[in-house]
Amino acid sequence: MDKIRIGIAGYGNLGKGVELAVRQNDDMELCGVFTRRKPDTVKTVTGCAVYGMDNVAEHSDKIDVMIICGGSATDLPVQTPQLAEKFNVIDSFDTHARIPEHFANVDKSAKDSGHLAIISLGWDPGLFSLNRLYAESILPDGKTYTFWGKGVSQGHSDAIRRVEGVKKGIQYTVPVDEAMDAVRSGSMPELTTRQKHIRECWIVPEENADLQKIEQAIKSMKNYFDEYDTTVNFISDEEFDAVHNKMPHGGFVMRSGITGDDTHQMIEYSLKLDSNPEFTASVLICYARALYRMRKEGVTGCKTAFDIAPAYLSRLSPEELRAKML
Repeated sequence: MDKIRIGIAGYGNLGKGVELAVRQNDDMELCGVFTRRKPDTVKTVTGCAVYGMDNVAEHSDKIDVMIICGGSATDLPVQTPQLAEKFNVIDSFDTHARIPEHFANVDKSAKDSGHLAIISLGWDPGLFSLNRLYAESILPDGKTYTFWGKGVSQGHSDAIRRVEGVKKGIQYTVPVDEAMDAVRSGSMPELTTRQKHIRECWIVPEENADLQKIEQAIKSMKNYFDEYDTTVNFISDEEFDAVHNKMPHGGFVMRSGITGDDTHQMIEYSLKLDSNPEFTASVLICYARALYRMRKEGVTGCKTAFDIAPAYLSRLSPEELRAKML
């Protein structure tokens, strides 16, 4: 059996998660990690070879799927279209408001070069996107609600770490219990973004940093914090390392709807994750399998989770799926 050759672009928490996920899938092999750091300073978990990002094009014929593990704030909008010129690519771009723009840029690059890309994968966007689509298709008369947390948002944490004066930073998304209870009651409440979640930021500032300026920059950040009640807490290195050294997350998708004359129906999906990056990496990996199969069928351009048949994700054959899972 030919193995799917995987490359990883970027080696932070998500990149390490992808490395571990490849190890759990016997139809794949990791062919290299690509980094903007000096390769000899990067030690991988499995001992995989590490290369400089400047030389990534030299490996275009050795990798079937490049999984791009940069941040959504500034990395992926540049890296995904660029790498789609040389590779079939996957990313976890999660700035919901900018997905149409990102899709258009990646689609052009992939089509022009004859490659296939799948963007905005993970659990939201990604799995929760599918949950919303199914629920709204099944219950057209109703309302959908998505709650995230409590947990660490990788994209938002990456965004606050890029604020001037921030040495370390982590962000927790916290759902408002009263809002969730109102949805479960079947009353179909109208909830603003601010009513559904709060955002907690924990910051280790650089020495002599302007704390007020940091707080203002975070709270006013468009598409990230400006529509939420946000708290910014400044703490020491020691407290940060002792208390904020895990990356849990989770969330809920709910659809409250009506069928027949006035019959209430409720759909609810949930995730509880001990490691956000490891779970996200596992989603990326199964979509890498789908990409590999679709590319063999000649598909090019950019796709999202909406475009991928579920059977493409599984290691099982269609016959096995019908026998075991249908």
